Amino acid sequence: MEEDIGIEVFITKSKGIGGKIKKEPEDFIVEEVSIYPQPSNGRYVIARITSRNWETNRLIEKLAHNLRISPNSIGYAGIKDKRAVTIQLMSFPVDIEKLRNIRIPDVEIEILYRSSKPVYSGKLIGNRFHIVIRDVDGSRKDVERIMKEIEELKLIPNFFGVQRFGIARPITHIVGKYILKNDMEKAVMTYIANPIKGEDEESYKARRFLEETRDFEEALKIYPKKLVFERRIIEYLCSHPGEWKNALLRLPKNLVRIFLHAYQSYLFNKILSYRIKRGLPIDEALEGDIIIIWDKEMVVQSYEGIRVNKNNIDKINRQIKKHKCFPSAAIVGYDLLKAEGIMGEIEREVMKEEAITEDEFKMPHMPELACRGMRRIISVPVKNLKWRFDGKNLHLQFFLPKGCYATSLLREIMKADIFSY
Repeated sequence: MEEDIGIEVFITKSKGIGGKIKKEPEDFIVEEVSIYPQPSNGRYVIARITSRNWETNRLIEKLAHNLRISPNSIGYAGIKDKRAVTIQLMSFPVDIEKLRNIRIPDVEIEILYRSSKPVYSGKLIGNRFHIVIRDVDGSRKDVERIMKEIEELKLIPNFFGVQRFGIARPITHIVGKYILKNDMEKAVMTYIANPIKGEDEESYKARRFLEETRDFEEALKIYPKKLVFERRIIEYLCSHPGEWKNALLRLPKNLVRIFLHAYQSYLFNKILSYRIKRGLPIDEALEGDIIIIWDKEMVVQSYEGIRVNKNNIDKINRQIKKHKCFPSAAIVGYDLLKAEGIMGEIEREVMKEEAITEDEFKMPHMPELACRGMRRIISVPVKNLKWRFDGKNLHLQFFLPKGCYATSLLREIMKADIFSY
């Protein structure tokens, strides 16, 4: 099923060790390495939020409800998965005492200081991970072999991980393509119905009922309460039948935007997969590539880059070996800085297969959601990697820059089915 999200290859040759992550939320601890707003006597309270088993969008909704403010007024740097323990910085335009009195199960709020600046999306350095892969299938030699290969490579393909697309139901990119194509009915029904095995039985049966009957009023009675966003859309369609676009806009705008970004991520994964499948390097520049310079903030994605030609290729490849810059692939959108050479051919091939154009990302039917094209590095260094195998479970610690996925490393180690991540 990884092919369904555009990931078709491994960079490592060693046998995977299997196993499973996230048997318990504590098996996956992710801590943001934050960029802190300057302290001042401003309107925002800056707080460190530790949550267990909370997906960021749903946590924001809950915090906003309890504080009686708009979800859009809460600042945060990155989206985190549900089945994990996450530590992240947030900002709130409220009185300190009001925030101090909030009580939410499995959420700890540590108030730090006030600031005149909020926490902005994307403004973080990266994430520290503490992960346990449980019930490893391989032997100690298997573990040592794959970990030695990872350590020698020092780099992994910078795929967007399955979390970008939904772990139980990896369909966000499909919803995004329908939104891009202005097919709002298919976008909505793919999100709220479209049963996929792997989800819990109650949710699966409810989705199947709606898929088969299109009876929104009855569906609302049986949809699990935890499917908050789906229920919100269904409730709207009960009283506004056929208003698919308005129903979709009942979701938080950042979630609708995530659908489109997921489709861009799917295209990136396909482009990177094609490069690797053709035997082309991910740690070396080719003529026509666009290079992103890795500065102190470790820029993973950029609207700009340096084009590789026969005059600068040797110098650029020396810098790549020092991890000062990296080749990139397209995150397709309007005003995209296009690669040339073989990488440009691959990018055009993927877009042709998907029957899309850059201009479609201007979203004339929803211009507020327009997606500009950019470049993303195709490989990423794994920093501060430590591991310990206790005979059954593999314990890992490592750092990745912002926007990079732990599952891109874990899949190389485990080589398991998609639901193991």
